[in-house]
Amino acid sequence: MTTPTTTDSTVVPGVPPVEDKARFSDLLAAEWIKLWSLRSTPWAFAGTVALILTVTVIGATADAQHFAGDGEKDKAYFRMFGAVGSSFSTGAATVLIVGAGAIGAITILGEYTTGLIRTTFTAVPARRSVMAAKVAVVAAATTALGVVAALLSFGVAQGILAGQDAAVGFGHHNVALLLTVSAALAPVSALVGMGLATLIRHSVLTIVATIALLFVIPSVLNTRSHLSASIMHVTILQAWRRIGYGQDPTQMWPWTAGGACVVLVVWALVAAALAILTPHHRDQ
Repeated sequence: MTTPTTTDSTVVPGVPPVEDKARFSDLLAAEWIKLWSLRSTPWAFAGTVALILTVTVIGATADAQHFAGDGEKDKAYFRMFGAVGSSFSTGAATVLIVGAGAIGAITILGEYTTGLIRTTFTAVPARRSVMAAKVAVVAAATTALGVVAALLSFGVAQGILAGQDAAVGFGHHNVALLLTVSAALAPVSALVGMGLATLIRHSVLTIVATIALLFVIPSVLNTRSHLSASIMHVTILQAWRRIGYGQDPTQMWPWTAGGACVVLVVWALVAAALAILTPHHRDQ
């Protein structure tokens, strides 16, 4: 005599079986697969790192050439401050925020433009859970991107400067802080791209808005007026500069590093909230 096999669900004739709700770990796994199934994702990650290293090589090479012709006083100043700046320049930071912002946007647009998002929400009606998993996966992936980009940029820059005996190590003044905040740029920017994509849902407009918000607006502002300086202080790029490079002593409208940290956190939280909550209130 055989013993009947027991299952977690009971099948009643004429009544469709009740399926278990998707666990959040399952949603994370699904979103991870979807992220890397996009053909543009590996290219976007690799292209961002490659452009950052290109900018770093050009800048560090120029710094090394200038260093060779400097006097001893200027060389001492460069070893203290300039070598740190070569580790991750403003140009490298700009490439990172634009690249990460685009990555965040395409993870949303890839599903909206193909209509796959309807299938996703049909399979898992808990839209907030789906979007929270997507946010978590993108934040984790771009954090890794930021860490790799920052460390490689530092290694390449210091390798070039070592030829002129101008290199510094991780323990040098402000290096660890600069690399940490530089790595944090990637997930913050990616979340901004995701938030904008859920609001706009149009590929070209989303990318344009992301670049304008992360790069164009901070680039055209200046500190000559209080209003302009105040707007600058709430942009991601300028918050990164304040934390990583410190404050210019000639700054007319000074602000604190703590305030700059708050700016980055607020950008990330607001963007994540937009990405998670907006699809819940809008038809797909």
